[in-house]
Amino acid sequence: LQLQRLPDTSARTTAMYILSRQYDDFLNKRFDRIRDETALSDAEMKEVFDLIMQLNPKPANGWGDDAEAAMIRVHPDFIVERLGEDLLVSLTAGGDVQPLRVNPAYREMLEDYRSSAKNRSRERRETLLFVRQKVEQARWFIDGIRQRREAMQRTMEAIVRMQEDYFRSGELSDLRPMGMKDVADMTGYDVSTISRVSSSKYVQTDFGVFPLKYFFSDATINDQGEEVSTRMVKQLLAEIIETEDKAAPLTDTDLTEALAEKGYQLARRTVAKYREQLGYPVARMRREVV
Repeated sequence: LQLQRLPDTSARTTAMYILSRQYDDFLNKRFDRIRDETALSDAEMKEVFDLIMQLNPKPANGWGDDAEAAMIRVHPDFIVERLGEDLLVSLTAGGDVQPLRVNPAYREMLEDYRSSAKNRSRERRETLLFVRQKVEQARWFIDGIRQRREAMQRTMEAIVRMQEDYFRSGELSDLRPMGMKDVADMTGYDVSTISRVSSSKYVQTDFGVFPLKYFFSDATINDQGEEVSTRMVKQLLAEIIETEDKAAPLTDTDLTEALAEKGYQLARRTVAKYREQLGYPVARMRREVV
């Protein structure tokens, strides 16, 4: 439908033929089969594929839930800012939220019922029990909020201490390997607590807004025996893929050898896993007409 609305050119006619008659070959980038069927030159193939790649494969994607999701904006839970030589960690919902407290009227009511030892009717005893339960629940709730904020603050401060070089430079090479157990050991919390605090939380830094889980990564060893973050290895892998020959993309074996040349000895299956996590398909599916 999108092609039909375009001006009538030979490229449009060929593109409609490929999508209607050779869609499977197009989907799997079998350029040789398409070229044999259409007798296109390299320049004509590139023109046709450039035209197809301009089309929108999901033309209704701007409507409904996807459109609503696209409008969601991340609101950071923490701010890490540099003040001189110090790194200051703060909760974004700190200064503008009034401290919670139990309404004094209910505290006074509770004390009044407690002090009236005489003439305690059944109704007064039930009222005393009800008020006492509600006041205790309020205090538990307030204490829970306080503990949660304290856990968030201490967790973020621990992350900043462990990743201090990164928060000062913003360089991915300064991001050291760090697991949730490392933060748990530093804060004294359980790993499950660190996981809950880190889940769906964001921090605003001088270098952008990041999810807390961005700072957690495993370690790999380079040729010098140094521990480096797997995130750094993934960035290097992405750079290799982005600069490869698009007419002959690198296989996972080739990518493994390329990383080895840069000092990172990884198994091919590990490289394949990293490639998939980065969102890159296999070599055959990365081929382009050039």
